Amino acid sequence: MVRAIPDGRPVVLVGPMAVGKSAIGQQLAHQLRVPFVDTDAMVVAAHGSIADIFAGRGEHAFREIEARAVAKAVESAKVEPAIISLGGGAVLDSGTQQVLAECTVVYLECDAETVADRIARNTGRPLLQGDAMSRWEALFATRRPVYERLADIVLDVRAGSVAEISLHLEERLLQHAALKEEVEK
Repeated sequence: MVRAIPDGRPVVLVGPMAVGKSAIGQQLAHQLRVPFVDTDAMVVAAHGSIADIFAGRGEHAFREIEARAVAKAVESAKVEPAIISLGGGAVLDSGTQQVLAECTVVYLECDAETVADRIARNTGRPLLQGDAMSRWEALFATRRPVYERLADIVLDVRAGSVAEISLHLEERLLQHAALKEEVEK
């Protein structure tokens, strides 16, 4: 296996809340020996908890902060290639969608059954207050077409360990880079 990002473009993981973007991203970055960047962690480091931002400033303010974090992460990853994990709703911003055009976007595909246990254990997500699974399913139904439209690679994460999924993703990145190179010839 290669030990760098195959085409040098930032690799951005997108998908719904609790799909495993951070865990898979960290493992993939370790495999490829490149940095891992979690845009939610960037936001928290600079502005405090996401729940507090939602409560104090609202979702719109959070989305603006998030969009700036994504743009900054992608710009940095153009200089030093990295694996970047986005929050589930980051793809809704039109500016973020434009920034993602410069990346290899990987949509981690799942279903409600795949994430149900993780959602049940993590009740601190502002958009999942109340009936968390119903809220998750509604958000996913709205966002799924955006994930699919932006994706260069769709990876089913319903089965396998984080390590197995990450190895499979590395293979898919190699295939994607080879196809892209062939098309550009």
